[in-house]
Amino acid sequence: MKLTYIFHSGFKLETEKSILIFDYWMDPGNVLESVLQSKKPLYVFSSHFHEDHFTREIFEWRKQKENITYILSKDILRHRRASKEEADAWLAKGASWSDELVSVKALGSTDSGVSWIVETEDKRIFHAGDLNNWYARFLSEAVPGQTIYSEEFDEDIDPIAHEKQYLGELKDICKVTDSFDLVMFPIDGRIGNGYTLGGRQFIERFKVGMFVPMHFVASGFESSWRMKEFTDEKFIPFWEITKGGETIEL
Repeated sequence: MKLTYIFHSGFKLETEKSILIFDYWMDPGNVLESVLQSKKPLYVFSSHFHEDHFTREIFEWRKQKENITYILSKDILRHRRASKEEADAWLAKGASWSDELVSVKALGSTDSGVSWIVETEDKRIFHAGDLNNWYARFLSEAVPGQTIYSEEFDEDIDPIAHEKQYLGELKDICKVTDSFDLVMFPIDGRIGNGYTLGGRQFIERFKVGMFVPMHFVASGFESSWRMKEFTDEKFIPFWEITKGGETIEL
């Protein structure tokens, strides 16, 4: 398998028999040109409706390629970002879809939409979407049952309740599996101190063959490498991505 970083949370995973695209948004490295020219079946995943994880541009690919399957989070439909007939599968948490090449299960998120478990060619892949412990930096000052106003998010948040929700989502994933060959997970320095906490809590609960950071564009490539210290402790390979269009062999 070959994994290519596209941008933000977007990746291309090419296997012997197919190509999978996750959370396409932008393509500064021009990764899509070779994808649309390939004769392999293409599976397109979008985890939720936010503009940095879903764009209607993906539907334009049909003009250049016939064998495309769109597997989208149901919240995209609910927010009227697409019509029902534009996707082959609309999945909410707990739903599944499969064909002769891939098997997909939608799990939960602590933001919008879903996270993905995809099995193909004897490999199990996890793409987190926006599943993360996003308010980790507020935990040190949090009081149970009380909210904290965040100027950054312009809202009152309950970081303890949010972390409880996050850990609950991880428990639900554990009910499906406790191991992945490949994990793509948000390591976003913008959320401040503790921005690796969600990733650390994930690798404490799952066996991971390769950990790949994402969602780090605004804080820079090297900010995501902070997670390597923790994956190294568990002897988990970590991809230090340096640029869009970069590829790694799995």
